[in-house]
Amino acid sequence: MRIYLVRHPPPLIDPGICYGSSDLLCAPDRLAQTLADALPLLPSPPARVPVFASPLQRCADLARALPSVAPIFDARLVEMHFGAWEMQRWDAIARADVDAWAADRLDYRPGGGESLRQMTERLHAFYLMLLQRNDPETIVVCHAGPIRVLTACAPDRTIAQIAETAATAGRTPAYGEVVLWQPLSA
Repeated sequence: MRIYLVRHPPPLIDPGICYGSSDLLCAPDRLAQTLADALPLLPSPPARVPVFASPLQRCADLARALPSVAPIFDARLVEMHFGAWEMQRWDAIARADVDAWAADRLDYRPGGGESLRQMTERLHAFYLMLLQRNDPETIVVCHAGPIRVLTACAPDRTIAQIAETAATAGRTPAYGEVVLWQPLSA
């Protein structure tokens, strides 16, 4: 089983803004460039490969642009919801709140939104669905957080272990990056 995890293009938003699950567009030229860069890295022909995507526009538009079957939009693939932090400048969020999140990565709910454990639970359910489907190849268009969580999933890891692995993973995938993931099955 080979899963091609594709991060969306950069959204139309100023740098330094917390946008998590906010629904943002991408510039058409950046969408076209991301598509051109990703296509040579995806299965050929992609028309026969299932495509799953976050329903947020920055992912949905890219998924629809792929020369493939109609994408399946799955809300489990949405980026973490940062509650009241959404669309706020990171430097305007109280340092004490950011420190509280750092002190409790698993269960703190930034801005009263979603905790890493909650996000991991929904993405783990998506992972189990992929294992059950057992498609030889799949394309998943989503966000950096979900990519980090999905690539941390393994049958011998608990939700807490997956979340901790995702939180401490080294590098965040770049906008438009294709990550080849071969999940371990149970």
